[in-house]
Amino acid sequence: MESTGGPYLNTAAVTSPVGIARLLQMTFGCTTFSLVAHQGGFSAAYGTFCMFVWTFCFAITVFIIACEFTHLHTCLSLSWGNFTAAFAMLATLMSVTAAVIYPLYFVQVGCYPIGCEVRDFRIAASVFAGLLFVTYASEVFLTRAKPGQVTSYMATISGLLKIVQAFVACIIFGALVNDSQYGKYVATQWCVAVYSFCFVVTVVVVAFSVTGKTALLWFPFERSVVIYTFGAVLLYASAAVIWPVFCFDSKYGSPRRPGLCAKGKCPWDSQLVIAIFTYVNLLLYVLDLAYSQRIRFVSHL
Repeated sequence: MESTGGPYLNTAAVTSPVGIARLLQMTFGCTTFSLVAHQGGFSAAYGTFCMFVWTFCFAITVFIIACEFTHLHTCLSLSWGNFTAAFAMLATLMSVTAAVIYPLYFVQVGCYPIGCEVRDFRIAASVFAGLLFVTYASEVFLTRAKPGQVTSYMATISGLLKIVQAFVACIIFGALVNDSQYGKYVATQWCVAVYSFCFVVTVVVVAFSVTGKTALLWFPFERSVVIYTFGAVLLYASAAVIWPVFCFDSKYGSPRRPGLCAKGKCPWDSQLVIAIFTYVNLLLYVLDLAYSQRIRFVSHL
């Protein structure tokens, strides 16, 4: 690596507003999973997910701070601006999910049967989990594209929406595998194909942007993304009509939740979650299409 004649360490990586936000992320993340691991405790899939979120976000944040502080990010074959913007948005979504799930399943008012000390640790962990979400959301706010500013694609509204779309699709997939009975009709299988196709293409768009390889493609990436987004709107619109009909119409499914359906293992509940997030993702793709008309890709930032 050639020397540019500048300082070896980039102090702005830890003294700028974004740098301070990342230092707080590292502090709050470490504090949260330490409290849980030391005394708060976690169990089952929900607790494991929360611990994964906090440790994963902590590790990537430390990696980002170290790379920017030492200028090592210039040696990586990544579009650094796209990578950091995409991670900040993903971490925001993951951390807010964990900040809701952990207190919902593990925090209680009374001390019995876990004991007051464990309860206090869990409450403290929940507080720091909330602060962790705020710091990641702050980074997204600070690094988002401003009007007229030349910036990385993933820092634009359209780029950030790509991360949210993929995250919502993961929620849909989680509900699908939770006994949603999607294989009962060809129409609902079509909806699953829509969710899968849009998720895969969205992840590919994010991957090409983060790796900075868009300029190497033999087709115009910017135009292709807009065309895909328009197609995703049409596909999700079809799913938004088909899924509720074949799940909640009395001819095919049940318009009301069956009375004997077990809590947490009811296909109707999963179908309702899928229907709600189908409309959420449809709205996200519509917003994405609207904002994509106002941006230009810059793959090397």
